[in-house]
Amino acid sequence: MPGNLTLTDLKKRVKDGSIDTVIACAPDMQGRLMGKRFHAQYFVDGGYEETHCCNYLLATDIEMETVQGYASTSWAAGYGDYVMKPDLATLRLIPWLEKTALVLSDLHDHHTHDLVAHAPRTILKRQIERLEGLGLTAAAATELEFFVFRETYDEARDKHYRGLTTISPYNEDYHIFQTTKEEHLMRAIRNGLYGAGVTVENTKGEADPGQAEVNIKYSDALDTADTHVLVKNAVKEIAWATGHAVTFMAKPHHDMAGSSSHIHQSLWKAKKNAFHDPKGKHGMSALMQHYLAGLLAHADELTYFLAPYINSYKRFSAGTFAPTKAIWSADNRTAGYRICGTNTKAVRVECRVGGSDLNPYLALAAQIAAGIAGIEGKMKLEPEFSGDAYAAEKARDIPRSLSAATKALDGSKMLRKAFGDAVIDHYVHAARWEQEDFDRKVTDYEIARGFERF
Repeated sequence: MPGNLTLTDLKKRVKDGSIDTVIACAPDMQGRLMGKRFHAQYFVDGGYEETHCCNYLLATDIEMETVQGYASTSWAAGYGDYVMKPDLATLRLIPWLEKTALVLSDLHDHHTHDLVAHAPRTILKRQIERLEGLGLTAAAATELEFFVFRETYDEARDKHYRGLTTISPYNEDYHIFQTTKEEHLMRAIRNGLYGAGVTVENTKGEADPGQAEVNIKYSDALDTADTHVLVKNAVKEIAWATGHAVTFMAKPHHDMAGSSSHIHQSLWKAKKNAFHDPKGKHGMSALMQHYLAGLLAHADELTYFLAPYINSYKRFSAGTFAPTKAIWSADNRTAGYRICGTNTKAVRVECRVGGSDLNPYLALAAQIAAGIAGIEGKMKLEPEFSGDAYAAEKARDIPRSLSAATKALDGSKMLRKAFGDAVIDHYVHAARWEQEDFDRKVTDYEIARGFERF
């Protein structure tokens, strides 16, 4: 779903006064949009060619802490600039903001003008290029779940994010009457995104009070990642505008379900689904089986890019529809990798491991890299699992902590070959900082449990 504005269209709208602001932004390590708001006349007069941003935007944690130890930038190196080059194919209207357009940008080195290797958009682009070298293209869709609260963001912060009230009082999974009560928000999200050129399939209630899901049309992998970050930003902004707070935390409370971002994926050749073979088991081609075998063989190594925070691992719990085992099964929601659309031309892999806190560029790039390893190595697919995966004691576990996933990432020969050592070292450092920062903090749990009893 590329943008719905050309530069010529934008110039006309700036001239007639219907657009006066252009947001130029790039996804950061956490998958958030970072950038600037341009006066639209300046943008169309030449600002669309490039602008600049501080290179610390790809070397901070979620609190924007200037974390030391990165090879790419530091206080010693002076925190210089990156060049932001708008990708005009992503230029679009933003209907929920007055007279505003938005464009996504690629980050380039200020001196060499090469794409920044560890920028999330670059990482995905390079894996897509590897696929193209095999005569294949990647198609994908990412589901997004989140919780909606009656409180505003300011009210939630004032309450220290405690005692918040979900917008619905009971499980609303597929529940039409309950979701009618939140339609003022969800309708604004659907229509706002549609006006931004995003093909929204639907929104629905999810498996806990106040939990919602938005589903976007299947597209090519880069466009899917671009759309994913736009959707998350839109949901937050529209929720704020309607007096609500939302969270994309993977596990916002131990008594609540987790929020996922399932990744549907397939490879295509000559406009046909290369994963489909009507003679294969479940309609799976040999290519699909090799691809899936690669995902499973490297499952541990991929986990960090699907679950990048301490909180991410709280989601993996039996009986919650979040997987605990990295195994495959057809149409089985207890497995980490589910085959959807069996025996049809839409057959595909659904990775159910990722939470709604993932960065889609990194998650998709890691999945593609593992799939390519499976294809190039002609890996044999392990036997299908059937039954309740939660009860499968001998099945392959998903790493249960950030530290375990970080260790697997650091030791991944496959990802180091696919992404480059410098890129993997960059994200290993980010993961280790996340763990170190948590380890030195005193939590509410510790205080409530030990203040009087110790």
